[in-house]
Amino acid sequence: MKVDVLLGLQWGDEGKGKIVDVLTSGYQVITRFQGGANAGHSLEFNNQKHVLHLIPSGIFHEKAINIIGNGVVLDPAIFKTEVEEIEKKFGITLNKRLLIAKKANLIVPTHRILDGAMEEAKGKGKIGSTLKGIGPAYTDKVARNAIRVGDILQPNFKEKYEQLKQLHLKQLSLYNFAYNLEQLEKDWFAGIELLKTFQFIDSEHVINKYINEKDTRILAEGAQGSMLDIDFGSYPFVTSSNTICAGACTGMGIAPSKIGSVIGIFKAYCTRVGSGPFPTELFDEVGQKMRDIGHEYGSTTGRPRRCGWLDMVALKYSIMINGVTELIMTKADVLDSFDTIKVAVGYKLDGKTLDYFPYEIDNNIEPVYKEFKGWNCDITGKTSEKELPKELADYVKFIEKETGVPVSIVSVGPDRDATIIR
Repeated sequence: MKVDVLLGLQWGDEGKGKIVDVLTSGYQVITRFQGGANAGHSLEFNNQKHVLHLIPSGIFHEKAINIIGNGVVLDPAIFKTEVEEIEKKFGITLNKRLLIAKKANLIVPTHRILDGAMEEAKGKGKIGSTLKGIGPAYTDKVARNAIRVGDILQPNFKEKYEQLKQLHLKQLSLYNFAYNLEQLEKDWFAGIELLKTFQFIDSEHVINKYINEKDTRILAEGAQGSMLDIDFGSYPFVTSSNTICAGACTGMGIAPSKIGSVIGIFKAYCTRVGSGPFPTELFDEVGQKMRDIGHEYGSTTGRPRRCGWLDMVALKYSIMINGVTELIMTKADVLDSFDTIKVAVGYKLDGKTLDYFPYEIDNNIEPVYKEFKGWNCDITGKTSEKELPKELADYVKFIEKETGVPVSIVSVGPDRDATIIR
């Protein structure tokens, strides 16, 4: 069997959580392969909404095995809060259906403090960090200073923690930044005790064992979006991990030949949280209308998301670097009341028109738009493709023609049932 990979193709917030939840019935194993608690995957079903940060989005399906992979950076304090909220709200016991990679790295309290200190020091050049300690944690991973989940069970665990803490305190002495480490440590060590009640695994062996089982299907869930990839995103306004399909291999310990379908998710328009270039961003009432209808506020930070039209240049770039085999369009319903819908099909830069994503995008880029007639009707109650308005069908066909990739699902609302399979 192959591992199917599901990931976002824009700047995150594409609706990955809902789609994983919808697709989980067809998979026995769901794995999360990168990122940390800076991600927020919103799921809505039975008139209840829940936001997941570290836990894979298949967790609400009783028969699914969920794995936090080695590519994830895990904050025990946030993990504890998330586990307790889910167990209380839904009455399920998570340590019976969630496995954690021993090689996943831990976010320690001083990582979060360093994140805040470094972001503040950037001044006007802030990247819009969620301040969850993600960047410093990945820095320590690459610098070979990190503590991993498997270290929790080692007799010298606290010694390793103190060594890393002292290293960070020396770094923090370079900044004029106030913090309260005592409370953070208290919450963190409480999280460590909860973490010990879960099963730690050599995830690369376990996942490859599942791959070799005839009747086991695996879905790998990415966090953030392809345009936030540390190598190929809008650097330096990116996250600190590889969010693209290649990250699934290193984030789980599987060979590239084991990748099956690559499912790319995109919104019918674009959003972005935090700083960084956004060629199709709208600063007028149209952008505000998108934000209001789409409830575009960060599921992790609560920050208003920047909104704009669909960027076909960036979308085709993401499809190329991920090897996307099928597309899923979310939040089509947000555009229900727009008379005209626009899509950026090129960029104007220094008098030239570009049809590719350049090395650097800045405020000098001017989008070249193609306009479409809006469908001007409520699609949230539609249950089949034949019920969709012609204007929306034409919009989808244009995207398929431009990208060369089929759109297999159109999401017409936040609930798991508001999903049209094409």
